[in-house]
Amino acid sequence: MNGATATILVVDDNSTNRKLVSDVLGFDGYRILQAGDAEVAQEIIRSTPPDLILMDIALPGMDGLTLTRQLKADESTSHIIIVALTAFAMKGDDAKAREAGCDGYITKPIDTRTLPDSVAAYLRGKS
Repeated sequence: MNGATATILVVDDNSTNRKLVSDVLGFDGYRILQAGDAEVAQEIIRSTPPDLILMDIALPGMDGLTLTRQLKADESTSHIIIVALTAFAMKGDDAKAREAGCDGYITKPIDTRTLPDSVAAYLRGKS
């Protein structure tokens, strides 16, 4: 259980995706926080800053890349690891995610077998 102390915020407007990711990572020992949109995510980040955010790009209202830019521009949140989650595995999306400040990129559908290792690798890479 390598994730026992890390807090992960899952930001996804699709409740099924949010539950799947949360269940997989929760089972691996991570503390999971969830948000269905950028506004809720901002409240959670202010009250309980996570170690890593799995950020859906396509969110209602403010999109995930806009929220990522805001978090990376703010000194109090710029250290948080942000990994983009997107179903849009289109050419150039990874570049857009990185330009916005994302530390990595995972495409949907999420491979539940590799997700915990991917998250652990991102956490190690930043620590």
